[in-house]
Amino acid sequence: MPADEPDAEPTGEATAGAVGRTTDEAADGPAAEATDEPGAGPDGGPAAEPARSAARSEPSPATVRRLEAAAGHFASSIAAAMEERLPWYGALPADERSWVGLVAQAGFTDFIRWLSDPDPDLLAGTAVFGTAPRELTRTVTLQQTVELVRTAITVVEEGVDDVLRASADPALPAGAAGAAGSAGSAAGAPVDAAELVAVRQALLRYSREVAFAAAAVYARAAESRGAWDARLEALVVDAVLRGDGEEVIASRAAALGWTLDAATAVVIGASGDVAAAGVVPRVRRVARAAGGEALVGVQGERLVVVLSGVPDALATAARLAESEFGAGPVVVGPTVASLPVAARSARAALAGAVAARAWPEAPRPVLADDLLPERALSGDATARRALVDRAYRPLAAAGGALLETLTAYLASGGSLEACARELFVHANTVRYRLRRVGEVCGWTPTVPRERWVLQTAVALGRLAEPPAAAAPAPPPAAVPPAREEPRAAAVAAPARPAVTRGARSLTRRGGRPAADGPGL
Repeated sequence: MPADEPDAEPTGEATAGAVGRTTDEAADGPAAEATDEPGAGPDGGPAAEPARSAARSEPSPATVRRLEAAAGHFASSIAAAMEERLPWYGALPADERSWVGLVAQAGFTDFIRWLSDPDPDLLAGTAVFGTAPRELTRTVTLQQTVELVRTAITVVEEGVDDVLRASADPALPAGAAGAAGSAGSAAGAPVDAAELVAVRQALLRYSREVAFAAAAVYARAAESRGAWDARLEALVVDAVLRGDGEEVIASRAAALGWTLDAATAVVIGASGDVAAAGVVPRVRRVARAAGGEALVGVQGERLVVVLSGVPDALATAARLAESEFGAGPVVVGPTVASLPVAARSARAALAGAVAARAWPEAPRPVLADDLLPERALSGDATARRALVDRAYRPLAAAGGALLETLTAYLASGGSLEACARELFVHANTVRYRLRRVGEVCGWTPTVPRERWVLQTAVALGRLAEPPAAAAPAPPPAAVPPAREEPRAAAVAAPARPAVTRGARSLTRRGGRPAADGPGL
């Protein structure tokens, strides 16, 4: 018993007020007041102060034995309190509830050790949280752990008075008296308020150390989980860029806890000069501010961002281009339905990043579909097919001389009058047909950039068509025989002798003219 026991036992209200204080306030209680008085020792000097302070700040060995004997009572009380006060505890599987119960039991056991040796380093390697498997940190959150510690400390705090006084007051409940009966009979004397304050102070210090130990456990788990998540995130981004199968991407993303069915777009650009560790959280903050999430991968000088669930990927990419991407083009791939098929968006974005230098005036960021001509020229087969399927074939199928008018318009250098003269139509007819071209395929020929897209599409469409089969040559026509030219009159017929009028008359009358001259 302490040497300066108070004259009368304090009332319940006074005890509750004393044990309800914080550690610092409890230190200023009766025991602290006694040690603050100089010259209170037998010799009137300050030499007795350390002994009094030690006696008041640490529970006596008898008190420790009483609490140790009540360990089973406290363990069952803590388990009952968790069942009653913590709804999530009852929802846990049986094996996990047993692990949580072992944690609570180990906590009280270490509290008894703490009373004998209140060393803060004692909990560094304590079994409070070491008894449970590491996987329990994924089931029981840090907030739930705080609730667990608070419940256990509250139960111990509510029952410590009964346990310490069980041997002195037989009117106490049987549970408390039975838990500490043997230890109380060994002590033989009631416990005063100073002893209670000492136990409460030790309990407060112990609960603080347990809280720090829990925070350290979850901090290590978070660091380990964060490092693992970072590696897994890099694998998911790499799988998207490589175009792995949908099952591979889906399984890795599911392990990361990613939402698979949200609209996804891939953004690719140059990485800045800042460290990669700082880029990742900033990109995620921008994506969350836009209403979505982001997977981030820094691959050398290239920054890859997979936006998921963002309503406007181009606007979000514009904000990222201002702060996170380095100098150079930033290309946004087409939005696809889900993450497992995001490889399509990644292929388009990669091809656009390669071909973007062919369009120095391109906006930043630029859509990969706006770079279709440059991508086609750089050898992207997907872009070639897209131009043929979206522009050339719809125009060829639309009829109405749209393709013929577009070809003439492109050949005339974009001149309406020259195109109209070429087609022998009015200029308004050309305007109408060009407007129809824009309605059919989505690109307007009168816009210079879109005219370039259509010109490339027409060329690729003609190359995509099979060559026309050569028509068989017609059989040679029969050559009529050459007609002889009529000979000259002098050659064709012999010269007829000149006949005088008189001779012709004699001939008609039947006479013969004289052979040597005109007749008589």
